[in-house]
Amino acid sequence: MALRVAVLYGGRSGEHEISLRSAESIIAGLDRAKYEVQRIFITPEGHWEPRAISPEPGANPGIDVVFPVLHGTFGEDGTVQGLLELAGLPYVGAGVLASAVAMDKEVTKRLLAERGLPVTEYVTVIRGHHSDVNLPFPLFVKPANLGSSVGISKVKSCAELPAALELAGQYDRKILVERGIAGREFECSVLGSEQPLAAVPCEVIPSRDFYDYEDKYLLDAAKLIVPAPLTPEQTAEMQRLAVAAYQAVECEGMARVDFLMETASGKLYINEINTIPGFTSISMYPKMWEAAGVPFAELLDRLIGLALDRHRARQATRFKR
Repeated sequence: MALRVAVLYGGRSGEHEISLRSAESIIAGLDRAKYEVQRIFITPEGHWEPRAISPEPGANPGIDVVFPVLHGTFGEDGTVQGLLELAGLPYVGAGVLASAVAMDKEVTKRLLAERGLPVTEYVTVIRGHHSDVNLPFPLFVKPANLGSSVGISKVKSCAELPAALELAGQYDRKILVERGIAGREFECSVLGSEQPLAAVPCEVIPSRDFYDYEDKYLLDAAKLIVPAPLTPEQTAEMQRLAVAAYQAVECEGMARVDFLMETASGKLYINEINTIPGFTSISMYPKMWEAAGVPFAELLDRLIGLALDRHRARQATRFKR
């Protein structure tokens, strides 16, 4: 009998359209000999069509596993994961804790730093409250809780800082101001739970000043090189750091870890962790695994298998989750 997979997509975040594209790629990639697909669409206003998931355990007999494809807030931040935990449903990807932590870039940096992992210097600013930013220019100003480079500005002088803070403040109350790193950008896909593995990394060469939302999804002009042109030692170190970052936030299932490599020093910095990375036709999470020898359909199989394994393991505990 085919496994009944509910693909949950759309959502209220600013990444709604990217979620639609990711979901269509996943739905097209699921083997119909193995899976029966049910679409659950969430409108930009938050309406579920159909209202298919109840928070009551045992009240969702038509669903064997949920595949959330909700990028950004109200989906990648632990909110939907909490609902699925209440419902007692297996689901693909990170749990509540890792989802919430990884969505908050400032909390992520604190946890990574506690593990001794390299992160850029930063200052946290609360919207509407003055705070000294004693960092050298250029700076990057971004909402603490958002993805896909929405609301981010590169700031080259004091005169540009107020507008950047205002823009970021439109998306989140907490704003992150980071020291700009002059160098190269990379991404590395991670897959697994107790023993996660990292794929071959990818280098991102933006067509603009930095890899922003338009460069990622609209312009189709950024250059993406996989495998990244790195030495074997650099590749191994990036993979090690990707897995270490993944474990630091207690991630499960999947994540994409983004890096910066400073030209002057050659040092790697962990930039952020995305627990529901893009699955569009141009997204690098599946492409990196394909380059590592895991085709798209097999990747989806593995992610669903990890979700079911985690659910079975939790069901075996005394206080079932």
